[in-house]
Amino acid sequence: MTTVAPVTRVDFETLTTEVSDGIATLTINRPEVRNAVNRQVQLDIRAALDAFRIDDDVQVVIVTGAGEKAFVAGADISQVRGYTLHTALASDLQRLYDDVEAFEKPTIAAVNGFALGGGCELAMACDIRIAADTARFGLPETNLSVLPAAGGTQRLARLVGTGRAIELILTGRLITADEAHRIGLVTSVVPGVELLATAREVAGQITAKGPLAIRLAKLVIRSGMDADQRTGLVVERLAQALLYTTEDKNEGTEAFLNKRPARFTGR
Repeated sequence: MTTVAPVTRVDFETLTTEVSDGIATLTINRPEVRNAVNRQVQLDIRAALDAFRIDDDVQVVIVTGAGEKAFVAGADISQVRGYTLHTALASDLQRLYDDVEAFEKPTIAAVNGFALGGGCELAMACDIRIAADTARFGLPETNLSVLPAAGGTQRLARLVGTGRAIELILTGRLITADEAHRIGLVTSVVPGVELLATAREVAGQITAKGPLAIRLAKLVIRSGMDADQRTGLVVERLAQALLYTTEDKNEGTEAFLNKRPARFTGR
């Protein structure tokens, strides 16, 4: 008999979360304003990540938006209007997205519609980006005479190259999911009706692997991006040395040699 894993659901003020089969789905739930990010959204995302961090049942996190129109259509302009020099220096949204990028467990952005401004920046902070074919991406902040300052100027250039990032930020133009895929902004494009299923399939491929290897691989790659290659190779070597001491390495090799599925324990 096939058993179905129980689903754990928690509702926050501005988002919902579900956990099933090792996969947490975080849905930003403000469809009436196209899931725009305000202060409460920031607080709720941080609270959800804090919960996922200590939950051993969570191995991968999928981030998406409620409805079919928007992933996150940007910051809540009604709040941006009141922002000051001190707001920018506090960098609350930039710090949150830094935490998303540095989150210990893999993250997948399932981009179901408009990902503009802070929404595009949130997607870029995730490890993997899968887009519905109807998704649209852009950093139109210069229309308001401000910058994409939640990591947009830095992450976009690293993903698509400096020249293209400058063009997209200075013009503020929106691009289709297909163009985003061509330039390397997203990993893949799928029909909208298949988006969450595809994200869960990718997440399932990750959860089947050794959890310690997954976490250290992400850490090594992210750390290496901010270092020279020689330093990155040293970090890689040390991470591998640590993995060689684990029970999961022994289990993985034994399972392979005995042609059976591995039973990893995270030890």
